[in-house]
Amino acid sequence: MADRKDSKTPSKGGVIKKKEKKVEKVESKPEKEKEKNKDKNEKMTKKPEKAPENQQKNEEAPQGNGEVAEGAERPVKDEEFELEPMELPPFEIIVGDRMNPTFFKFQFKNVEYSSGRNKTFLCYQVDIQGGSGETDGLRGYLEDEHSGSHAEDAFFQQVLAYYDKSLHYTVTWYMSSSPCTACAAKLVEILQARKTIRLNIHCSRLFQWEEPEIQAGLQALVRAGCKIRMMRPVDFAYVWSTFVENEEENFTPWEDCQDNYDYYDERLCDILK
Repeated sequence: MADRKDSKTPSKGGVIKKKEKKVEKVESKPEKEKEKNKDKNEKMTKKPEKAPENQQKNEEAPQGNGEVAEGAERPVKDEEFELEPMELPPFEIIVGDRMNPTFFKFQFKNVEYSSGRNKTFLCYQVDIQGGSGETDGLRGYLEDEHSGSHAEDAFFQQVLAYYDKSLHYTVTWYMSSSPCTACAAKLVEILQARKTIRLNIHCSRLFQWEEPEIQAGLQALVRAGCKIRMMRPVDFAYVWSTFVENEEENFTPWEDCQDNYDYYDERLCDILK
């Protein structure tokens, strides 16, 4: 019991000095100060010897939330774990029923120079006929980013992925921009392979219409049976009422809506003549 009580009393000399204190209870102050100074000198000389132990403890210290996983002998050092660069997927195709009115007013505006419009919005309506029973049609919209899959290709992957050759499909698109060269070629392949699909494309703007390869792509689409025309003010009003969250507000055409239609319609006629 005595040893246990003594162990609670603080002493800078460690366990060895506790025993010396019990034997030599009566000491003068100068001797005690000498012993303290001696202890400090011993600690100063022993400190470099304890450095490797402290370093080992630091290596074994838990990281993060302070918890160490069971069965782990030691933590993995940074040089043993290299973070590989993550390959980001292409921009996701967004599918919905009605789009934001702000998106419509900006993306579908039939201006001549479409600066900042790096997306393609595609509103679709599919009428399906044939078969023994009634077949429900499809309606909605897609939006894409030009760095990922384009809306035209995504339509046949996500919306009309299943094709039944015994049915007849009338597909109508209202697009913020006409197809690019790659999409036009892809659509030609689809129309040639799926004979019972009739595709009608209504465009707000012509995408890079001055480029010869763009013109050739549009011409090939028409030869494959696709009908292409520019969106008139009445078409913008239909898209607004059918595919936009309009909150029951009427469509108000922007300035030069009719004039811009006339401009693009003339360009398209020159390409397809």
